[in-house]
Amino acid sequence: MARLTHGFGSSHTPMLNTEQEDWAKFAERDATGKFLDKAGAPTSYEALLESADSAVLEQVRPDILEQRYTASIAGVDRMRQAIAESGIDTLIVVGDDQKELYHEDNLPSILLYYGETIRNNPRHKAKPNPLQWWQNARGGYYVDQGETDFPVDAALSRHMIASLVDAQFDISTADRLPEGAGEGHAFGFIHRRLMDEANPLAIVPVALNTYYPPNQPTPARCHALGEAIRAAVESYPEDIRVGIIASGGLSHFTVDEDLDRAVIDAMQRKDTEAMANLDRAKLNSGNSEIRNWITAAGACTHLELTRCDYLPCYRTEAGTGTGVCFAEWK
Repeated sequence: MARLTHGFGSSHTPMLNTEQEDWAKFAERDATGKFLDKAGAPTSYEALLESADSAVLEQVRPDILEQRYTASIAGVDRMRQAIAESGIDTLIVVGDDQKELYHEDNLPSILLYYGETIRNNPRHKAKPNPLQWWQNARGGYYVDQGETDFPVDAALSRHMIASLVDAQFDISTADRLPEGAGEGHAFGFIHRRLMDEANPLAIVPVALNTYYPPNQPTPARCHALGEAIRAAVESYPEDIRVGIIASGGLSHFTVDEDLDRAVIDAMQRKDTEAMANLDRAKLNSGNSEIRNWITAAGACTHLELTRCDYLPCYRTEAGTGTGVCFAEWK
């Protein structure tokens, strides 16, 4: 029988696809962006700047930015090494689709992909950006040219679909991508940054609609989904070792250290109730990717969270940035 032996979590912010000197350049982009405040209410960059804690000024000093950048890239490298050394045969990737493949005409809450392969292509080049640093950041999830078909564990995915349906989950499915399309950023980051592209692991893509009302799965449903994924894996008759990874998060685009630390604490304590009762108003925009972590944590209740490196990576005086996190269950 298959076993779920490892769990992982990794941020996938564009900040991880840049050079260190590019972090300060986000200020120009953020100044014209739309944000949510820490309570989850819509706000402006100007309002965030006006209400920002004075301590944030210390967080965006050049030396602190350099330290956080260095630590973040080291975290990516450690995560890549941990996956390679885990001995798993398949990696379940829980990520969100930000209207990259699925839109209002058909926006699934929970989707499992079961094609034999999944395509990665240079989708960022469809809309070139004159800012080269930003074009590079966007492109970090995708191949530079042509197309690459990465392997999918289609047999395990089909088994998981059947098992989840038996567990009363209404699962959407896909066995191919639209013509000319490539995988979204949450899955591309895993392939491009956390795997050996010449010898990649087979994955099972699980796409959650974390971002967009009205059919975002609740935190409680995400945790239950993780538990059901583990049960599905353990009922699979093949003798394989399986891992699961949450792609994305934690808080962004307004860094919320209190929220991030509450999520990490709940995962460490395996506090299902705390995760299930997270304030849903705070789980929108970039923060919504915390749902991917709740799902992974639900699948890993039999494992221990042995490593969790958290870095509040501010990039502007307004407190915008990403709560970068790298975690491993085993």
